[in-house]
Amino acid sequence: MSMSNIGRPTRPQAGVSAVAHTSLTGARGLLQDEALIFEMDGWDKTGVDFDVPDQDASDLGDLVRGAPIGLPGLSEPEAMRHYVRLSQKNHAIDLALYPLGSCTMKHNPRLNEKMARLAGFADLHPMAPQSTAQGALELMDRLAHWLKTMTGMPAVALSPKAGAHGELCGLLTIKAAHEAKGQGHRRTVLVPTSAHGTNPATAAFVGYDVTEIAQTADGRVDLSDLAAKLSPDVAAIMVTNPNTCGLFERDIIEIARLTHAAGAYFYCDGANFNAIVGRVRPGDLGVDAMHINLHKTFSTPHGGGGPGAGPVVLSAALAPFAPAPWVVSDGQGFKLVEETEGEAAQAFGRMVAFHGQMGMFVRAYAYMLSHGADGLRQVAEDAVLNANYIKAKLSAVMTPAFPDGPCMHEALFDDSWLEGTDVTTLDFAKAMIDEGFHPMTMYFPLVVHGAMLIEPTETESKQELDRFCHALILLAKAAKAGDVERFKGAPYLAPLRRLDETLAARKPRLTWRPEPTTVAPAPMAAE
Repeated sequence: MSMSNIGRPTRPQAGVSAVAHTSLTGARGLLQDEALIFEMDGWDKTGVDFDVPDQDASDLGDLVRGAPIGLPGLSEPEAMRHYVRLSQKNHAIDLALYPLGSCTMKHNPRLNEKMARLAGFADLHPMAPQSTAQGALELMDRLAHWLKTMTGMPAVALSPKAGAHGELCGLLTIKAAHEAKGQGHRRTVLVPTSAHGTNPATAAFVGYDVTEIAQTADGRVDLSDLAAKLSPDVAAIMVTNPNTCGLFERDIIEIARLTHAAGAYFYCDGANFNAIVGRVRPGDLGVDAMHINLHKTFSTPHGGGGPGAGPVVLSAALAPFAPAPWVVSDGQGFKLVEETEGEAAQAFGRMVAFHGQMGMFVRAYAYMLSHGADGLRQVAEDAVLNANYIKAKLSAVMTPAFPDGPCMHEALFDDSWLEGTDVTTLDFAKAMIDEGFHPMTMYFPLVVHGAMLIEPTETESKQELDRFCHALILLAKAAKAGDVERFKGAPYLAPLRRLDETLAARKPRLTWRPEPTTVAPAPMAAE
C-alpha cells in the first residue's frame, strides 16, 4: 500500500529558492527567539503556591517588603522552556569540538559524573563529623597519593580551588619558606613572556615585584636573560611547561639548576600537565611547586561555577609550609589536620574555610582509576598527536608561529598568512561561528602577532579533527580569494550578531531596567 499524499507535497517544490531568509518571528527554524526573562509577560504569576502565614510579620520590623519584589513570575513549563532555549544558543563540548587553546576543553566522561552523584559524596556536608566521612577522607588521601606519584613530589595541598588559586598557594608557600630562613628580603619573581597570564598577576597580588624573562626566537625561555636577572632578591621563577606557545621547555633542568643556585624556588605552572602526564614527572625536573588543574588533565568540568580544584604539589623543601588542612591516617582511620600549630606549625595558614571541592576530587579520582597508568600516558600521547595533526593539516593555508619541529598539546598560528586580505584574526574567528565551530583562543599568547591558539585535546576523533580542519581550510581560501564580506559581518547565523566588544567591556549593562515609555504629547485644543 502506498502512502496517500493528496494535497500534501512530500518534497520541495521545483524552482523554490533555498537561500536563507529572515523569518517573520525572529526565530531560526527550531531555535526559538527568546526574550530576556525580565521581558516576558506574567509578573503576577508564580510557579509555586505558598499558604498565607497565620502569624503577622511584626517581628521583621522595617524589613517587611512594602512594594512588589520586581521579579518576573513564570510557571514551571515557562521557566523550563526559557532555560532550555537559552541552552540551545550556547556552544558546548557535548555539541562539537571546543578548540580553545590553553583551556583544554575536553569531554568529561559520564562515569565521572555518576560517581560524583553517589549520595555519600554528593550529600556530604563540610561540617559533618570526620568519623562519618571516612570514605570521603580516604578518597582524598588516595587522590593525593596518585597526584604525588604522577608528579614525583612528596606533598600536595588539595584545598586550592583553581589554577590561579593554586598559584597563590604556591607563592604563599614559597614566601613562608623564605621568611623561615630569614630571607624575607627576596621580593622579585621572574616570569617568562611565554608563561600563562595569571602568573605575573598572582605574583603581584602576593606583593612581589615581577620581572619579565625574554623569549628566544624558537619560543622558549632565554637562558642568558634568566642568568642575568637572577639575584639575591629573587624569590622564585614561574615557568609554564609546556609553555603557552605549545612548546616544551627543553632547558627545564638547567632553568631549575640556575634558579636553585641563586637561592630561589622553581614554580611550574602545571596548567598543561595533560601534555606530559604519564611521560614526565615534574619533580624529576627540579620543580618545587606546581598546581594541577583537575579540569584540564583529569576531566573535571571546566566553566559554569568554576573549575573547582587546583591542587598544588610541593617539593621536600616546601612541604613543611603547605597550608592546612591535609589528610592523615593513624591506622584507626582518617582525619584532617586543620590547625596551623603542633604538627602543622610551619604551615602558612589556610587557603579556604573547608577542605576543597569534593565533587571534583571524586571525578578526578574516577578518571585516574578508569584510565590506569597506561591510559594516562596515552592521554598525553593522544593530546600531542592531535595537536600535531592539526598543525600539519592547516600549515598549507595558515602560518605556524613556530614551524620548526613538532608542537606539544596545542598548535599556534600567527596572522601573517592574512596579510593583504583585509581580514583580521577576529574576523576569521567570527566567521568560524557561522560554520558551527567555537573560535580558537585569539591574540594569546601576546608574543605572537594575531595569535590563533588551537587545542584539540585527546578526546577528539580523527573524523572530528578532519571536519574542523576542512572548515578552516575553506575559510582560509575564502579570505585569500577576497571574500571579505563573509568575514567583516560575521557571524551572520548566530543568535546574536557581532557585538561592540570594547563598549560591552567598558560600559556593561549588568542590571535590567524597563525601557522608558515615550508618551506622545496631547494635541493642543483649537482656539
